[in-house]
Amino acid sequence: MTPSKIPAGSDSRIVFFFDIDNCLYSRACNVQKEMTNLIRQFFTTHLSLPPNEARTLHQKYQRDYGFTISGLSRHHNIPPLVFNHEVDDALPLDKLLKPDPQLRKFLLDIDKTKVKLWLFTNAYITHAKRVVNLLQVEDLFEGITYCDYAGVPVVGKPSEEMYVKAEREAGVRGTEMCYFVVIDDSYMNCKHASERGWKAVHLVEPMLHVPRTPASPYTIQSLEELRSLFPSLFNTTME
Repeated sequence: MTPSKIPAGSDSRIVFFFDIDNCLYSRACNVQKEMTNLIRQFFTTHLSLPPNEARTLHQKYQRDYGFTISGLSRHHNIPPLVFNHEVDDALPLDKLLKPDPQLRKFLLDIDKTKVKLWLFTNAYITHAKRVVNLLQVEDLFEGITYCDYAGVPVVGKPSEEMYVKAEREAGVRGTEMCYFVVIDDSYMNCKHASERGWKAVHLVEPMLHVPRTPASPYTIQSLEELRSLFPSLFNTTME
């Protein structure tokens, strides 16, 4: 599973862009909680901040840029790969995630003659591969667009440049000719994808509050609901 080199326009299939974290697995797995703890620890260690200030600054960078490392690299010259090593790669994912037969069955039931499955994440490639390997679904995706922590400046969702990168790497024909679905737990990411012309789906699990102003025309509580939204793209309908 690597970024595709397929020339744009060579594949007329629809693309399903799936986010990874809090999308392919539930928030109930507590990956987000463990990640937040490591991020706050990183802020206190590298920026010499007390816990309350670390929390506030973390929330600000998440809100302003869509992902934490963007703020750290912009304002504190923190090398993104250092952050990745001490946060994402330090997560005890093998204790939090396990193979998901139901997810695998769902992905297998998508009609691959009509749909190309593609991963689209703000994480670095090492974290992304760890997650899909543990879930045992890596082989079902044709490629991945990830945030390149080895480059500066770091570019990620919801910047337009990141969506353009995903379109290019997935080999799509262009937003005016192709049908897109981005499955994402992030309000900002869905909103920007929808504004770009993608058919964006906002995943809001039952334990979360549905936003008053929808991020996109589609809001679901589980991936299985995609069957009823787009039945022609599945081999079987929702039971």
